[in-house]
Amino acid sequence: MTGDIIVIGGGIAGLSAAARMSALGKVTVLEAEPATGYHASGRSAALFEITYGHPIGVMLNEASQDYHMTAHGGVLSPRGLMIVARAEDDADFEKDLVEMRMTEIGIDEARALIPIFNPETVARAGHHDAAWDIDTDLLMQNFIRDLRGNGGQVLTRQRVTAIRRMGALWQVETAAGETFEAAILVNAAGAWVDEIAKLAGVTPLGFTPLRRSMARLPAPGGHDVSSWPMVFACGERWYARPDAGKLLVSPSEEDPAEPHDAWADDMVLAEGLARYEEMVTEPVTRLETSWAGLRTFAPDRALVIGPDPEQPAFFWHAGQGGTGFQTSPAASQLAADVLAGRAPDLGTEIARRLNPARFR
Repeated sequence: MTGDIIVIGGGIAGLSAAARMSALGKVTVLEAEPATGYHASGRSAALFEITYGHPIGVMLNEASQDYHMTAHGGVLSPRGLMIVARAEDDADFEKDLVEMRMTEIGIDEARALIPIFNPETVARAGHHDAAWDIDTDLLMQNFIRDLRGNGGQVLTRQRVTAIRRMGALWQVETAAGETFEAAILVNAAGAWVDEIAKLAGVTPLGFTPLRRSMARLPAPGGHDVSSWPMVFACGERWYARPDAGKLLVSPSEEDPAEPHDAWADDMVLAEGLARYEEMVTEPVTRLETSWAGLRTFAPDRALVIGPDPEQPAFFWHAGQGGTGFQTSPAASQLAADVLAGRAPDLGTEIARRLNPARFR
């Protein structure tokens, strides 16, 4: 099967890039799993917080906000964000307060928003309203509709097993026994991006997948958590987010891992929940479920978007590092602009700073 562009990876990175690039030619997305968004994209905290991430990622967040708010009717709903600190966390708190553009609030005000905070351990708090839940499934489906509307396709259960450069085309074989050909190969395989590069005979860039675990708890003390803001312990020692009447709590760990279908480490999860319990009045009595995802970073922790300097027909769209949904509108538009050879809407400087040539 021959097309113009093959995108490997059916998470938010691959789907958004494919949708934008579908205006340039026929695009085929190859996803290894039975469904799109299976790995990191299916295990996201699903929050749009402009100030979160690498400084260049923050620029992409800012450039993505209007799309998230308006495109296809929008995908955001109000959530708000809070940070809390112990007495010994003053330095981290002051840093986070500035970087996250928050206003400090009193402990009574913080407990009015989240009544389970322990006034004996929560010494300081900050808050702002400028954070929103992302309907991640709707966002992915919107990109898929755009892709299909331009004649593209998404194929699942297509684990890539071999990649060869045959003249002016890439030839990609999958475990399903199918072969696909295209002039451009877009590597959006998440934790597997360096593995895909090796298959294609392209030098890996040194991406590191980092595990992050999550637990779903019953609503603490039977509270209605639906209006609670998301909360970070300063220094990102843990975070908690309401979800469908329950509370999601993460240890916020970043433990290096090989690319795989990740699961939560029980000890890491227990340590993170203990840090959370220190700050609240309601003990953790039961976990309903737990899971983990891999947040994949480039060596400098910024996204990588652009053609490989040694093989220009191999295009990197990788290293979202937990900000894939937030940055997807602007990052995917940048990818399409670069692939098309036109001046990026975001400007040439951001394109240069995200180009994979910085690692060669």
